[in-house]
Amino acid sequence: MAKRTRTARSAQQKAYTVEAEWTAADLALLEELKRAEAALPADAPRALLSVRLSVLTEDTTSPVRQELDLRREALNRGCRVVGVASDLNVSATKVPPWKRKQLGDWLNNRAPEFDVLLFWKLDRFIRRLSDLNAMIDWALKYGKNLVSKHDSIDLTTVVGKIMVTLIGGIAEIEATNTSTRVASLWDYAKTQSAWLVGKPAFGYTTAEDEDENVVLVIEADAHKALHWCRRLARRGVSARRMVTLLKRAGLASDGLTPTTLRRQLRNPALMGYRVEEDKTGGVRRSKLVLDKNGKPIGVAEAIFEDDEFYEFQADLDKRSKNQPQRQPGSATKFLGVFICADCKTNMTVQRNRVKDRMYAYLRCQGCKAGGLGSPNPDAINAKLVSDVLSVLGDEPVQVREYARGAEARAKVAQLEESVAYYMKELEPGGRFSKTRFTREQAEETLDKLIAELGEIDPATTEDRWVNVANGKTFRQTWEEGGIEAMSADLLRVGVRCEVTRTKIKGQRAPEVKLRLMIPKDYRDRLVIKEDHSAGKI
Repeated sequence: MAKRTRTARSAQQKAYTVEAEWTAADLALLEELKRAEAALPADAPRALLSVRLSVLTEDTTSPVRQELDLRREALNRGCRVVGVASDLNVSATKVPPWKRKQLGDWLNNRAPEFDVLLFWKLDRFIRRLSDLNAMIDWALKYGKNLVSKHDSIDLTTVVGKIMVTLIGGIAEIEATNTSTRVASLWDYAKTQSAWLVGKPAFGYTTAEDEDENVVLVIEADAHKALHWCRRLARRGVSARRMVTLLKRAGLASDGLTPTTLRRQLRNPALMGYRVEEDKTGGVRRSKLVLDKNGKPIGVAEAIFEDDEFYEFQADLDKRSKNQPQRQPGSATKFLGVFICADCKTNMTVQRNRVKDRMYAYLRCQGCKAGGLGSPNPDAINAKLVSDVLSVLGDEPVQVREYARGAEARAKVAQLEESVAYYMKELEPGGRFSKTRFTREQAEETLDKLIAELGEIDPATTEDRWVNVANGKTFRQTWEEGGIEAMSADLLRVGVRCEVTRTKIKGQRAPEVKLRLMIPKDYRDRLVIKEDHSAGKI
């Protein structure tokens, strides 16, 4: 039966790019709109355009059309466009606005640069009611307005706030229905012998038969690699050695690791059966999907027959170690902070059980066998804590806050108006120029107004970020929050600690030296910004 792989066919299709969508007429219209924007007054409201699209189809609105429509809407409202946040292939259900690559940067870091957030339609902007409420709170806090071209949304009125909540509820219901349909499709697909949807297991790829039905076929190079690994396992070869041999033979990518290879070799899908992820036990595994009679569901030709596969697993078990269960959180208290001086990879705590004793070593991921094992990781952690406290402990904790310039702008406008009034009335024929007393009093008042105007910092008239000290040092904060708080701050700031291990003759444990690497702009990075991980901005 003739087959052709879908991967090859897809590779021939032209990848979608926004640039390819712009026609000459679109570009001409864009320039026309920009010229019209240039004629707006200097104090015109500043608009940020939000363009989002999950998947481009014939039924969706292209990013180009969204942007042009939004530019027209901004011009109709007398707003000057200061930026376009274009997030394509992004689900509004899964990714809230503040976590999108472009829009998130504007919301989190560039809020002072715009006054109005303009989007094409509410469901193009947001699809969860909780996310919508968070955005409304954010807009009210920072003095921004949310505007939709195709929905009656205006946060400056009570009716507008109610309307945006109702529309957001409808959008969430629609998103929930879509999620339910997708979940139902997956549940149905798992019970079928035909391959309907999903990513094939390693060793297989998708193809089309003569009737253009999607089927799974064995990938030749993967088949060769898997049977090679089976023969090596029979001889007692380790997974690490298998990875080296596979890479040398060109049958594996440079990114293949022993852990990934073990997971691939233990996948029951290699017998041609349907599998699903087993989420129990804290270890990533696949398990067979059984039909109503309790039998595995075949979906493809087997790479290993059942007896071959189980013999293979027994050979792999002979090399496996009874390792303790992975600790919650991370493999080390400073994961991502400690790096090996030789291979520059992260260092983790490896725990081995020998009989009834547990041994812990600090090892890297790139050196052979993890490099020289460094015992007593707690002592190394304590040395890092001491070094960090001596350098950063006395730095004040500062929190970034949003300062609005509306009050200062109103004050400046009032003073300028008063100054202009007194200057005009002091001119010949003015009300303060008629007598010496009134002139002197007016000049004294004018001087006071000019002095008061000069004392106002122009920066305070603009919306801006300011850093406010909370009265604590990082030493105090870390004493309260413990090592977890320190580790999180070090990762946030970009602080790293190079670990150098040197073999000492006559000793089993190597000599360990730490070198703290702190970015030059660490003070700016230490400033605490609002945490968006809790589902709000």
